Amino acid sequence: METITEYKLWSFTNGSPGATVVQRQDYRKAAAYEVASYFDLATKVAELQFHNRDHILLFRGQGGDYRNRAGYSSLKPSLLRGTGHKNPSLDELRKRFARLTAAEKILAEEYLAAGLLGMERMGRHGIVRWAILQHYEVCATPLLDVTHSLRIAASFASHGADREAYVFVLGVPYLSGGITVSAEAGLQTVRLSSVCPPSAVRPHLQEGYLLGEYPEIAGIGQKALYLHHEMDFGRRLVAKFRFDPRTFWKGHSFPIVGRHELYPSDDPLLDLARRVAKKLEQDGG
Repeated sequence: METITEYKLWSFTNGSPGATVVQRQDYRKAAAYEVASYFDLATKVAELQFHNRDHILLFRGQGGDYRNRAGYSSLKPSLLRGTGHKNPSLDELRKRFARLTAAEKILAEEYLAAGLLGMERMGRHGIVRWAILQHYEVCATPLLDVTHSLRIAASFASHGADREAYVFVLGVPYLSGGITVSAEAGLQTVRLSSVCPPSAVRPHLQEGYLLGEYPEIAGIGQKALYLHHEMDFGRRLVAKFRFDPRTFWKGHSFPIVGRHELYPSDDPLLDLARRVAKKLEQDGG
């Protein structure tokens, strides 16, 4: 994956009232820029988009700013994450990829049995199966969840957070169609509203996107061709912001998106995903 600072990049760094040009990846080591309210965050992001016109901005909300061994903010897909500063072993990665393959097979079977719309697309495209397994928390995949909605990212970050929540801004090449591939950036961007069936309500409501390596890392053999730091979407980081969720949402102009709206209980695909997860555990996956 190409590092975004190969191009001129504007970001927010502490001590600067406005966006400034940054070099290398040093800003990934700095503390996140503090914002007081959603309006404050939105105006800062507007400035970033104005200056970084060669990139589309996508967002990820988290409860913490997790760092790698070198101290850089790290944004890795769940399948490729280790514990602490340690990377997962090859043995552990083999198990995770095997679990993912087993989950894909069960999902396709359950989907066919349910007779839901989109079976042909589900069968043909692994990225669709990964999207559902990822969004319904059945198992880890090599894809990273992001959203086109700043408000949804900030809401995700706020739920379950205490005094600090974080929004990460990532830059991707211009988007075209449901799946955009950039061979130069080594990146693919998946718009979930275009690839997920309508029965999968959750990714549609979350205005979700997925980021993945290109060429796609489909198994442990291909993963072995990459170094761990090359598969870190922190390399696409434009800026990072932190805020106090207790005061960030005060006022009624920009209310937080509730947990039920992000994870609706009447989602038609939720029961199917639970069946897949249960069968995966029973099969020892």
